[in-house]
Amino acid sequence: MDKQKLVLIGNGMAGVRCMEEILREAPDLYEITIFGAEPHLNYNRIQLSAVLQGSTTFDDITINDRNWYNEQNIELFTGETVLKIDTEKQELLTDKGRRHPYNRLIIATGSMPFLLPVPGKDIEGVVTFRTIEDCQKMMETAKYYHKAKVIGGGVLGLEAAKGLLNLGMEVTVVHNGPHLMERQLDETAAKLLQTELEKQGLRFLFEKETKEICGSNRVERVSFKDGTEAAADLVVMAAGVRPNIQLAKESGIATNRAILVNDYMETNIPNIYAVGECVEHRGMVYGLVKPLYDQGKVLAKRICGLRGKGYEGTVLSTQLKISGVDVFSVGQFSCDDRLQSIVIFDELDGVYKKMVFEKSRMVGAVLFGDTSDRTRLLDMIMKRQDVSDLEKVTLFQALNRDGNSAASMAHSEMICNCNGVAKGTIIEAVQKNGLTTVDQVKKCTKASGACGGCKPLVADLLNYIHSDEFDEGIEQKSMCSCTTLTEDEVVHEMQWQGLTTVQEVMEVLGWENKEGCSACRPALAYYLGMIYPEYERKQENLYISEQRMAIIQKDGTYTVIPQMYGGKTSAEQLRMIATVAEKFGITNIAVTSEQRIHLMGVKKKDLSALLADLDMQVSSTYGNMVQNVKTSIGEHICHCDKHSSMELAVSLEKRLEFLITPYRVTLGVSACLHNGAGSTTKDIGVIGTGLGWEIYVGGSSGRNVRAGKLLSLGTKNQDVIEIICAFIQYYRETANFLERTWQWIERVGLVHVREVIFDFELRQQLLFRLEKDTMFRKRFSGKQMSGIEINNQQ
Repeated sequence: MDKQKLVLIGNGMAGVRCMEEILREAPDLYEITIFGAEPHLNYNRIQLSAVLQGSTTFDDITINDRNWYNEQNIELFTGETVLKIDTEKQELLTDKGRRHPYNRLIIATGSMPFLLPVPGKDIEGVVTFRTIEDCQKMMETAKYYHKAKVIGGGVLGLEAAKGLLNLGMEVTVVHNGPHLMERQLDETAAKLLQTELEKQGLRFLFEKETKEICGSNRVERVSFKDGTEAAADLVVMAAGVRPNIQLAKESGIATNRAILVNDYMETNIPNIYAVGECVEHRGMVYGLVKPLYDQGKVLAKRICGLRGKGYEGTVLSTQLKISGVDVFSVGQFSCDDRLQSIVIFDELDGVYKKMVFEKSRMVGAVLFGDTSDRTRLLDMIMKRQDVSDLEKVTLFQALNRDGNSAASMAHSEMICNCNGVAKGTIIEAVQKNGLTTVDQVKKCTKASGACGGCKPLVADLLNYIHSDEFDEGIEQKSMCSCTTLTEDEVVHEMQWQGLTTVQEVMEVLGWENKEGCSACRPALAYYLGMIYPEYERKQENLYISEQRMAIIQKDGTYTVIPQMYGGKTSAEQLRMIATVAEKFGITNIAVTSEQRIHLMGVKKKDLSALLADLDMQVSSTYGNMVQNVKTSIGEHICHCDKHSSMELAVSLEKRLEFLITPYRVTLGVSACLHNGAGSTTKDIGVIGTGLGWEIYVGGSSGRNVRAGKLLSLGTKNQDVIEIICAFIQYYRETANFLERTWQWIERVGLVHVREVIFDFELRQQLLFRLEKDTMFRKRFSGKQMSGIEINNQQ
């Protein structure tokens, strides 16, 4: 069957990144054609400022070379503009007379530089800063002319100005506002930035509105509405961009400021989609890399027929890419009646830090002079982390006072937010591939390959990895002394070769110790149980009834725990428990922190009879399993309604009982923010809020307490259950034996876990496998099994 024709209008960063995602999801689904108005291959437009400043070259900013297009079987037409979209015939017409059909069409026409509507804007020497040609013109002009005026005091204007300054020109930035970067910085940070740039040689004219650009053969001066003038040989218009929507408009596609799309990047015309700077989503038009890449991922799934979460918008952050200047801002930086801020201003060292809060959640930050904490703060803002329990001033303290913030970051923290590259990913790539330069890291992982703002952090991390202080190696060790294979390699071979018993694994894979050891035997049994659920039923020494029904103690007696889902019971159950305890002389009875009654000291000879008389489901959380859910039903300080939290705990326990895990998994459900169940220090914790449930993962209440990380917030009951069940199943399938949830999250990255759990199709697959496994285990657990001996090895 012939492939459908997928056409992309626009060979820029957003469109081609979307194509990369489509090729990753379904490489053989479409016959792909790309039209690009520029004569170049796909390049990183954001890095043009680095080219102008002399820190990189045009070749270096090429993202995909001609070989890539050929290898992907993409038909590419460069230097060819699409003039018309016939939505009825599903056909395109180009400026070269070409007619090209499509089944699916993606519009990624980006933005166009805004030219001030003033006389003289078209004369020689007036340029914009948007394309390779613009950059080349500026570099060529700098060879023969001296005075440059850059109109626009935003990010683009300042980066262009610094580039021209590096080329030897006398540069003045003309801005119509009172201070620089007013959309990203408050007045204090802007003044500090101005002072630093003036030290480097830039000049500034504020609150100037351009009236006319004057000159005979080429630009000679700029005149302003206040009657003043300034000499100029070159004028760079960097006063902003406008979405390029003319083609869409003329084709009947709905537009406002940009092309209107829904959460799945669909326009109002069937089979036509849009992505990137030409798109308006929920009233927002984005011009930064990360939101455009986020949109591309959503569209790729949609166009490949995969279910996925729609695009919900992106928290915007800005970092100025000028050598010697550290500036970063994210979210809201100005305060009103709803917002409050904390500010630290060190005038001696030129460091300014401002954090803006809405109640107990950080919603914005501005950093100048020291931006080492930008990744941590961005993460807190994106997760809407509640910081009510933190000493706020500690948020300003650098994580590593020795100056290398990369050393103090967790493996799961993002180094490159644009491309979603975590610290652990870079460490692994460096170790496996012997990477020694930032450029090699970029090619291997894409870190610093988008906006380039993380390049200094990548360099810091690379220097740290190659230093004597580095001790964070993540190279996997062998499973145990019996074999040289890692756990991942063992599991792969078990699946590849169809090995079904512990002994067979050891024999086929060449175990040095043919009997195995206390480390590998239980690990192999766990992996076999995950690969072949029926394996557990076949092994007499693995899951015998008393391991499900009772827990053996050191003195040879047993503890029986009647199941009380969520800690709830009834008078009838309590009478039954009391009758059984009296009949068999059980005097050692305790109520645990999990709201369960333990009948301790049961003699082996009485066990079967006691279980028969008890006639209740027995709690089965012995060993590495999902434990009973701790609730806050006994909390007497808080008087909030605990009914919904109890119902949630009961549902979770019934869904997850009998489930074997790599390491014991603790859960807590707290009815409100008082956190009566200690949910933030559980492997999985749930806290009720007025807006829904917050879910935390990877906590630990052991000797070294670890706070859980926020997985989701504002979640409804059914979604909470699905998210938690999918999380546990993914942990079961990908964690190493005896690897704690927090260790697993550190290794694979919380962002990766979120991407899997919140992908609708992947989540449903995980839930299906969990349900299948749970039903099987319930059939062969508890009272349906026979035997009374406990295997102490397990």
